[in-house]
Amino acid sequence: MKIKTSFVLLLWFLAMSCSSNSQELNTSSNHNPDENSSQENTIKLISLGDSYTIGHSVCETCRFPEQLKLALESHYSTSGSVELKIIAQTGWTTTNLLSAIDATNLNSNYDLVTLLIGVNNQYSHLNFSIYETEFAALVEKAKTLASDDPSKVIVISIPDYAYTPYGQGSANPQQISTEIDEYNQFAQDYCSENDISYVYITDITRLGLEQTSLVASDGLHPSGLAYTQFVERILPVALEKLDD
Repeated sequence: MKIKTSFVLLLWFLAMSCSSNSQELNTSSNHNPDENSSQENTIKLISLGDSYTIGHSVCETCRFPEQLKLALESHYSTSGSVELKIIAQTGWTTTNLLSAIDATNLNSNYDLVTLLIGVNNQYSHLNFSIYETEFAALVEKAKTLASDDPSKVIVISIPDYAYTPYGQGSANPQQISTEIDEYNQFAQDYCSENDISYVYITDITRLGLEQTSLVASDGLHPSGLAYTQFVERILPVALEKLDD
């Protein structure tokens, strides 16, 4: 489904105009997604992840879950609202995210679940087998949150921080990219084998050195503009799922 040019411009303006404001906490939009809603057409969205989901070093409305919420609200402007819950924090590994989900009293009736996780496993040099086991467990958690419907889950690839000033300062940026590829390939293969939608956005972040506007002010994380480009790829998949 093609996104209207005017809406893409709106997202771009939002991303560029938001001030840098890192927030490291579990957060939600104005409505509490875990309360019973009186609005029959409310879309319930939950995003699971780490700093790339919480939007470290960008404003609250610049992070990709909030931009996705805005995009969905624009598309369904006459038929309902979107409630967003975020379970994410800077530095979280797959282990941390699993623990946080288990510790949070969540309903299991979300219309859409996004999952973006794994960079901190790579950064911390954890054994890859931990990711293999816990990524699969997180996908199962995501399915449970979506009323056991795998068609309502979207896995998003891990950005490549080697293409940032911070990454270039590491001992071996190419090794970072090689390992990120390994993580993403596993996730993509797992999703393919289990009928889970997978959206690849890593190539966007690999433009960070030549297009510096794609990198946040901290020199490490994606900018609001980069998240806008993530949403341009995620939105058509989300709309297809919600319109089924």
